[in-house]
Amino acid sequence: MSYQAQLESQFPDAGLQWSDFRDNHRVVVPAARLAEILTTLKQTHGFDQLAEITAVDYLEYEDSTDRFGVVYVLVNCSTGERLIVKAFVNDPDPTLPSMYPLWKSADWLEREVFDMFGIHFEGHPDPRRILMPDEFTAFPLRKDYPLKGRGERHNFPVITRSES
Repeated sequence: MSYQAQLESQFPDAGLQWSDFRDNHRVVVPAARLAEILTTLKQTHGFDQLAEITAVDYLEYEDSTDRFGVVYVLVNCSTGERLIVKAFVNDPDPTLPSMYPLWKSADWLEREVFDMFGIHFEGHPDPRRILMPDEFTAFPLRKDYPLKGRGERHNFPVITRSES
């Protein structure tokens, strides 16, 4: 039995949505079931590497009811198979459980998604900004972020070069 059939039988009420495109296998899972489904994929089905976490802002998409899609790219290192798992979260407080306990690679990946999109990962051991300075109060990859910024640069400390 394939992992898809096993997940369907193990989580019959989850409403998993499967799709394939050019050897990319994808599944959309409910945010409330994300941790247990990813745990099952790792422990039972051999997806032992978390290769990437990213997000998509669906603001103003006509057919979208959710604001953010958080995308996890899993790899089974024994077979080379990849699976893309997506869960949706919404404003005002987009939050998902941290996958750091399952995959240590989630550490910086979750921090990057937080820094760029403002999505929180509950239980993350070090939820500081990783790319933007601490003084930066916005999330630059959100679609409602103005192209010219919000004037944050005037809040940054000035760094001067010293002549030696």
